[in-house]
Formats: sequence, structure tokens, C-alpha cells
Amino acid sequence: GVTSIGDYAFYGCTGLENITIPDSVISIGAFAFSVCISLTSITIPDSVTSIGIFAFSNCSSLTNITIPNSVTYIGYYAFEKCDSLKNVSMGNNIKSILDYAFNGCSSLTSITIPNSVTSIGSYAFSGCSSLTNIVIPDRVTSIEMYAFSGCNSLTNITIPDSVISIDHYAFTDCSSLTSVIIGNNVTKIGSYAFYNCSNLTSITIS
Repeated sequence: GVTSIGDYAFYGCTGLENITIPDSVISIGAFAFSVCISLTSITIPDSVTSIGIFAFSNCSSLTNITIPNSVTYIGYYAFEKCDSLKNVSMGNNIKSILDYAFNGCSSLTSITIPNSVTSIGSYAFSGCSSLTNIVIPDRVTSIEMYAFSGCNSLTNITIPDSVISIDHYAFTDCSSLTSVIIGNNVTKIGSYAFYNCSNLTSITIS
């Protein structure tokens, strides 16, 4: 009969290794599983529509996460510093990837951003140093500051025609980046957007 997991419900349960969330749960609150450093896996049921701020932050043993189609909102810092997280699958009803959502997920190698996403927030993937490839969907209109900074395994990036602005420092310190294609509707490339991308050899601006 549980319909929500409240704020800080399991915060700092450092010995918790796994948990099954029942299908009755609609929301996961702020900091609900934050600092559960032994948590290796969790299944989010299709009933859940929102994941609160810092909900799984600092879950340093979490390796995989599947976010179902029912989820429309993922809060700020939701998976920040989950530094063992390797794969993320997101449902197709998420509109925005908010600030710091996956910041510091240094083991993240694969993520698919659903076509429903229209904006990628500040520091959203900053410090994801193992991320080798990412596809930005055609509905994204803005890439905020530091969104992909420090993604130093990223080798190429295509900015789709839907994007209007690339904010300051968006791709700074992406030291393996060799080629960038920028779509024909971009009107703003912010200060230091590609700063210290020392291997960048090709930029195509439509």
C-alpha cells in the first residue's frame, strides 16, 4: 500500500545492498536513498512518476539504473557522484535533464537521452570521464553551462539543428574531442564553450 518514499527515508543506510520498490509507489522523495554506499542495484517500477533531488546521490556502488517511461521528472543532483554507475536507461517521457543530474558519474560509459528531452542542464554530465559517445536528441534547444565539461573520453559530438544555444564552458576540458558538428539554428556559443579541448581538429558550423 506504500505510495511514496519520503524525503531522507533511507538516507545514509550504508549497509543497504538492494531494495525492491513495490508497484504502488508513485514518487521517490528528496535524498531518499542518498549515501547508500553499498546499494548495488535498484528497480524503479512503472508506477513511479517523479524522482526527487539528490534521490540517489553518492550511491557509490550502484552500477546500473533503468528509469521507466512513467517518470516525467528527475530532480537536481539525482544521481550525482554515483561513481560506479556504468549504464543508464531513461524512459521517453522525461522533458529535461536537470542541473547536476549525473555529475561526477565517472564510470558512466553509456546513456541514451530520450527524444522527449528539450534541455540539458548545467553540469548535467560534468565529470563523466568514461563517457565515449552521446547522442543529443533533435528536440533539445539548449545545452547549459558545464553540461559536458570534463568528459575527457568523448571523441565527437553532433549538435542537432534544434539547439539554439550552447552555454559557457559546455564542453570545456573534453580533451579527447576531435570533431564537432554544430547545427544551423545555433545563435549563441558561450564563452569557453570548447576551452581546453586540446585534440579538437575539426569544427563544422552549418
